[in-house]
Amino acid sequence: MPHDHHDHDHPHALLPPAPALRVRALETILTQKGLVDPAALDVIIDTYENKIGPRNGAHVVAKAWSDPAFIDALRADADAALLELGYYGRQGEHMVVVENTTDTHNIVVCTLCSCYPWPLLGIPPGWYKSDAYRARVVREPRAVLADFGVTLPADSSVRVWDSTAEVRYLVIPMRPEGTEGWSEAALMDLVTRDSMIGTGLAKVPA
Repeated sequence: MPHDHHDHDHPHALLPPAPALRVRALETILTQKGLVDPAALDVIIDTYENKIGPRNGAHVVAKAWSDPAFIDALRADADAALLELGYYGRQGEHMVVVENTTDTHNIVVCTLCSCYPWPLLGIPPGWYKSDAYRARVVREPRAVLADFGVTLPADSSVRVWDSTAEVRYLVIPMRPEGTEGWSEAALMDLVTRDSMIGTGLAKVPA
């Protein structure tokens, strides 16, 4: 067969088969050649994972908390409402919002792969893509929540939403008490990425 050979001098022959390992190997090679700066890469990844994306989602949540007309629009047609704010694009289509209440807590997973609303939440965290999270959260959501430090009242229910290419979910966490009259900007600082996935809660005001 034409491809049944072992060209160990070919660059790709040095790369392991698993995607994550291949990425790490490529990063190592590029770093050794002086073509990339690991510190700069870390800053870029942190920016997209924890700042740019989640800030967009936090804006949506803060507006939903403070603007009754906007939350109604989200419930009716989330894609259209998000488009009005300028949040759209690949991996951000077919959005549905689910709202936490005193009776129901929502949590999102993608059991088949890692469907995730990038325009709103940025780069998905590693744990969201892990086999352990994807399998356990369906079977024992309360135990998974406990792992994230979230303990819910015994009489509340937990609903797990399975994202797909056809639908992606954004959790609207419960608005913290004591925030009446706060501006959207101030409310945004209480919204975390995990609270919009459902593995966390909004921050309590200091």
